[in-house]
Amino acid sequence: MISSRFITNEKDGTRSINLLVEGMHCPSCVAIIENGLKKQPEIMNARLNLSTKRLKVIWQGAAELGDKWIQAVNDMGYRAMPFDPNTSETFEAKEEKFLLRCLAVAGFASGNLMLFSIPMWTSDGVEMGGATRNLFQWLQVLIAIPAIFYCGLPFYRSAWNALKNRQTNMDVPISVAVLLTTFMSLFEVSHRGLHSYLDSGVMLLFFLLIGRYLDARAKGRARSAAHDLLKMMTGFATLLHPGGKQEVIPLADIKEGMTLLVAAGEKIGADGEVIDGVSEIDTSLITGETMPQKVITGTKLFAGTINISAPIRMRVTKAGERSLLSEIIKLMEHAEQSQAHYVTVADKISGWYTPVVHILAAATFIGWFFWGGAEWQVALLYSATVLIITCPCALGLAVPVVQVLASGKLMRQGILLKSGSALERLSRITHIAFDKTGTLTLGKPELLENYPPALLQLSASLAVQSKHPLSQALSRAYHGELLPITAQEIASCGLEAVYQGKRVRLGRRDWCGVTTQSNDDILELWLDVEGQTAIRFTFADQLRADAKTIVQQLQQAGLQTLLLSGDREEVVRATAKEIGIEQAEARLSPVDKCTRLDVLKAKGANILMVGDGLNDAPSLASASVSMSPASAMDITQNVADIVFQGERLKPVLTAWNVAKFSQVLVKENFLLAILYNVIAIPMAVAGYVTPLVAAIAMSSSSLVVIANAMRLNLKRDQS
Repeated sequence: MISSRFITNEKDGTRSINLLVEGMHCPSCVAIIENGLKKQPEIMNARLNLSTKRLKVIWQGAAELGDKWIQAVNDMGYRAMPFDPNTSETFEAKEEKFLLRCLAVAGFASGNLMLFSIPMWTSDGVEMGGATRNLFQWLQVLIAIPAIFYCGLPFYRSAWNALKNRQTNMDVPISVAVLLTTFMSLFEVSHRGLHSYLDSGVMLLFFLLIGRYLDARAKGRARSAAHDLLKMMTGFATLLHPGGKQEVIPLADIKEGMTLLVAAGEKIGADGEVIDGVSEIDTSLITGETMPQKVITGTKLFAGTINISAPIRMRVTKAGERSLLSEIIKLMEHAEQSQAHYVTVADKISGWYTPVVHILAAATFIGWFFWGGAEWQVALLYSATVLIITCPCALGLAVPVVQVLASGKLMRQGILLKSGSALERLSRITHIAFDKTGTLTLGKPELLENYPPALLQLSASLAVQSKHPLSQALSRAYHGELLPITAQEIASCGLEAVYQGKRVRLGRRDWCGVTTQSNDDILELWLDVEGQTAIRFTFADQLRADAKTIVQQLQQAGLQTLLLSGDREEVVRATAKEIGIEQAEARLSPVDKCTRLDVLKAKGANILMVGDGLNDAPSLASASVSMSPASAMDITQNVADIVFQGERLKPVLTAWNVAKFSQVLVKENFLLAILYNVIAIPMAVAGYVTPLVAAIAMSSSSLVVIANAMRLNLKRDQS
């Protein structure tokens, strides 16, 4: 029986559970599982995410029914277990390793089979001798049979699950063709026939396993983003009892109304408000701003943010599934679910391709056997030829081969392509939404002016002892020897020390004795040496060197640009004006950013979101396609479809140009694959093609597709 901690009691009285499902490969698998579960009268809804492989089941009734839903999924031929972010990565890595083993075995077997196939292809039975030919055929049997049955397991299981549920997918003709060819080859070998086609079956599996493994790797990257967010909800918190006793409890056990003690450097485990203490909070999770925010009694706090200055006490107002962090996770999952139903052209074609192929193969056998006067072996040979020659190898490679070449081309330019469908989605964008801090800017405040060396030495000697972003920027600006000063950090104020008998302070304007108000929005620190006039240090987050140029080129190409930031309105407005972006919005939370994107998407826009903060993760997942700089937080990089290196914005334009040309090649590849079938199928049905020629034609069609895709490497970068 599953643990009750995996089952959530919803507000409306229903129950829900998140399951991890193994064995899915295509949208038809999603339909099989969802439709099968929805037939259960107790189930209110069942929603499966193909990318993350997470299945959420909502039902009415006892909690014990959770075991029933797991068994129902297992009965469909898949494997389900309660989702646990701490163990699911091992579960997924195991599946990837299995595909890699299948790929390695298929490649090894194909190479060895060629050693025996080439002599038989280049000579006849008289030259080689019947006994030698038959020996080579039996050696092929020893190599091919174990490889075919082992390496084909990913396809056989998928095909069986589809057929068992009275549905079909592209794995069905693959499985039928491979198995039919195998059994026919065994028949031919046992009767000393002239040809066996075991090498064709193994080679077909080898090519298709390449695409299956790359697909699994891409989906694994997508899953890791959700896992990292969920891990932020694990850990421990310090509970304060009414009598003052402290107790360490798991974050999952936090309830509304509890009083928590949050030490400096500790993660805040739930939404709430400060009831005692003054500190600074790293709120980049919510706002994306690099500057810590001061909190006092009554200030609202959010789960996942970090207390960085001094201990505080807080009262929990929202815990668990009701916290803002949970809401961010739900936004990401909703966005990923919409992308999981993204169907490529190959999947659309397979909807009618599979039944047509089987009907043609059956019609070929019936026609030749009943009306053509052929023996059943010959009729079956022609039928197998139809299945072999029409196997969707070229069709299946049309997209992956372009993805591999595009990925390599982009990687050489410091751009990492992570999502299998990112290029297609990127080629269709109409809008680009930029975050500000760390995206259009470098994300690191820099000292604006030159100051006397002695002044810099004193201030840097203090600043080096603080983790505050402005203090770190000040210490980076000085490269000489530091003074032996020991400073004390005063929460929400700054650093204080005694040097040469005088009190020295580095921090906020009012704390350093400056009573006048600033007339600008420039970031600042003040140095106050006792008995001297306070000195102002000014900082700014510098724009990327080519940000203005790249934005202008994107606009000239017809793309609409906008700036969505959680920073202050004055700063955002100034940045937008400098770069040339007319549409700019400030002080946006993660939910607000997603809302803005959803409004545009509802109007038919395809949006590229470029961002680097954790607060950008939901909007990155919600956008049509997303990019993130390599300096971004790990979790943001996991969510993004594309990650780029360096301090320039040019990779955004480069990736878009490559995406557009890639989709031209993909369409051409589909056209070539379809043209091949239009010519080859009638010839196979008419009996003009043998299985050997069919295997060569099938391989040739794949080579043509690959050769066409190679044009991508000849395309010069126009950015």
